[in-house]
Parts: sequence; C-alpha cells; structure tokens
Amino acid sequence: MKKIQFVLSTMLLVMALTVALSFASQPTLAQSASDSSRNPIVQQPPMQPDDQNVANAASEKTFSGKIVKSGNKLVLTAADNKTTYQLDDQQKAQDFLNKTVKVTGVLDASTGTIRVSAIEPA
Repeated sequence: MKKIQFVLSTMLLVMALTVALSFASQPTLAQSASDSSRNPIVQQPPMQPDDQNVANAASEKTFSGKIVKSGNKLVLTAADNKTTYQLDDQQKAQDFLNKTVKVTGVLDASTGTIRVSAIEPA
C-alpha cells in the first residue's frame, strides 16, 4: 500500500511540474512569435535587381494611332487601321477620344493590351 501511495504521489508531483512548465513556457512562445512578426526583414519583399528595371524600361514602346470607342472600351487603332490595342488606363485615354496620339507603354502581347505610361497628341 505504501508503494502505491509513493507512486501516486510521485506521479502527481510530475504532473504538477509538467502543467507548471507548460504554462510558464506559453508567454515565451507568444513573445517570440510577436517578435518575429515585428522583424522588418521578414516583412519586406525582396527588391528587384537593377537589371530587371532596365529590362522593363527597354520593353516600353511608343504606339501611334487614333483612340476610338470599341463597345464600351476605348482602344488604340494603329495608323495602319488593321491593328487594335486594348488600353489599360481608360481614364487617360478618355481625354484623347477620336484624336491621333502617341501612346507610350508596355505591350502585353498575349492580351493585346498596352500598359499605358503616357498618352500625348501626335
């Protein structure tokens, strides 16, 4: 009987210590999680290399034509009247409706859309 009491009291002591240690370690875990979320290195996306910025600038081109309405969208009809480009910036294009212009931007060949950086009269 004394053996059982000793085993039970030892187990109770071990369980109490385990519970105490688990509660004591929780603030430490929470603090380390919040510290890592405040780490600015973790939050910042990697910067683009200068080579990629040069490549983006090199792919920017100038397109000439007339801005016209096609359905409910404004498009650039090229000077040859055969090629039509979608324009991603409808607000800028609105000011040049039915006018001949030069559109500077990057052409997405898969969609035929120009990412407009500037529009000016031709």
